[in-house]
Amino acid sequence: MDNGMFHGSMVALVTPMHENGDVDEQALERLVGFHLENDTDAIVVMGTTGESATFAYAEHIQVIKQVVNYVGGAIPVIAGTGANSTKEAIELTAAAKQVGVDACLLVTPYYNKPTQEGLYQHHKLIAETVAIPQILYNVPSRTGCDMLPETVARLAPIANIVGLKEATGDLKRAQQLVECYSDDIDIYSGDDGTAMELMLLGGKGDISVVANVAPAEMHAMCKAAIAGDRETAMAINARLEALHHALFVEANPIPAKWALHKMGYGSQGIRLPLTALNEKYHDTVLKAMQEFGVNIR
Repeated sequence: MDNGMFHGSMVALVTPMHENGDVDEQALERLVGFHLENDTDAIVVMGTTGESATFAYAEHIQVIKQVVNYVGGAIPVIAGTGANSTKEAIELTAAAKQVGVDACLLVTPYYNKPTQEGLYQHHKLIAETVAIPQILYNVPSRTGCDMLPETVARLAPIANIVGLKEATGDLKRAQQLVECYSDDIDIYSGDDGTAMELMLLGGKGDISVVANVAPAEMHAMCKAAIAGDRETAMAINARLEALHHALFVEANPIPAKWALHKMGYGSQGIRLPLTALNEKYHDTVLKAMQEFGVNIR
């Protein structure tokens, strides 16, 4: 398949917060505007980077609705609606569809440790129940659950399963996925450090943390890599390397949220059990931002 609607640099959007952990709606609106002005290809709201695991159902949907309204149809909005309860994932996905998202991103169920058959039945039921494009999300380093390529093969023919965010950083697996299943679904990177190579192998985009800080450059790099222009992609990616490292010195989204605070998008507010970036990493992140030329306020 070639679903160009969900190609390129798709920012895994940080959710700006006040110091008390409440959503900073004004900063969120300005952050969405920043992405619209800098060629971000799609916005992924309420994913891992958006701290979705700390949001109750009603406020989870409220943030999605706000982002849909702020975007105003200019670019696609993809909502994180995964859960380790199939019933909850269906409810979140249906609610996100109702508020106008273009697609949903569904992380593999975490903590439960489902079998491969369980993963298949989980995603199959969500896809059959809610008629909206759905992107599978495999991130075993966080979930304790690895969706194997043979399970992807069983899910890929389902019409409204349109993509897979593969966040293992394993390029051999990425190549296998692209070569075997890209006729049915698009393969995306969920690992900024290896995203360029995945796209040069035939992947169609990057659901990116670094795009929060450097949206225009991530868009340009993704565009070049998807087009097979290795020279251009490598030149841009070389400039992004320091950010690829610095924004993961602590668990995502801790460094990215601090970086956006320095750029003027919200306070250092973050929800427990996450805490603000440790002071010992401030210079590392700030230096990477300054070297790249990020506008720091």
